[in-house]
Amino acid sequence: MKIGSYSLASNTMLAPMAGITDQPFRQLCCQMGAGLAVSEMVSANPKVWKTEKSKRRLIHGNEAGICSVQIAGSDPQELAFAAQVNVDNGAQIIDINMGCPAKKVNKKLAGSALLKEPILVEQIIKAVVNEVAVPVTLKIRTGWCDNTRNGIEIAKIAEHNGIQSLAVHGRTRNDFYKGEAEYDTIKAIKKAVSIPVVANGDITSAIKASQVLDYTGADAIMIGRGAQGRPWIFREINHFFETGQLLDPPSLEEIRSIMIEHVNGLHKFYGDFMGVRFARKHVSWYMQTLDPEKQFRSIFNALESEQEQLEALTRYFDNLI
Repeated sequence: MKIGSYSLASNTMLAPMAGITDQPFRQLCCQMGAGLAVSEMVSANPKVWKTEKSKRRLIHGNEAGICSVQIAGSDPQELAFAAQVNVDNGAQIIDINMGCPAKKVNKKLAGSALLKEPILVEQIIKAVVNEVAVPVTLKIRTGWCDNTRNGIEIAKIAEHNGIQSLAVHGRTRNDFYKGEAEYDTIKAIKKAVSIPVVANGDITSAIKASQVLDYTGADAIMIGRGAQGRPWIFREINHFFETGQLLDPPSLEEIRSIMIEHVNGLHKFYGDFMGVRFARKHVSWYMQTLDPEKQFRSIFNALESEQEQLEALTRYFDNLI
């Protein structure tokens, strides 16, 4: 799959997730086979760029793959300015967020709330596409609610105004993450436009990825929650696409190596205080199947330093192996 002049190494992508798809996780997922890893959402409001959180999200150097940065907001000129700032900082692709269902985002008429305003959608896309020289992509949901499932209309607006690739989560905003994703709308969108369409929602295995790709006719699949604690899911899906065979799961030794590399990366990126806290979150996801009783997670979440966390992981896997 290509986005503008960029050829992706695979047609599996990591979805942008606030507080999750930071630089260490994006790098890890690209190493594990993701053809594209989209950044956390960056606010288009320059007033918040001086916070530590925003400063980190505006760092785009040392990326493992193609650097795709997602921006969010509702003012066309503000979004255009934010797009250019991020390009100046190293972004190679700009992604516009029109899919986030969070109330604090929607109340500012950003994220999936924009799906209710097709005219504004067009104004935003035009402003951003005209501002930057890099490809611009868009992430949406199927609509605001069941009665306003207007994904096809938004997709046509996107194509007509220069969007290079469209990712569609198979839920409306009102669905949040409840129930099951539906793929009929994604299939209909793919038939309605000629730009690449990426299917997103409830893809948690290689077999499910293949089924979704076959059913929708999409050009690629995007994985969000399915990659939390399982960054090797991209490798598994790529292998299945290439061979039709399921790949053996990673060994305990490899899982330990991946987790230690990830925890090291989080501490290096965030520093000791925040590194400890982000490591707790990611380790909790890794341990969901290894530690169903949550005994280790309880111990790990009480640790307060990188050294303690790494030593605890080493001891745990030594005992397990």
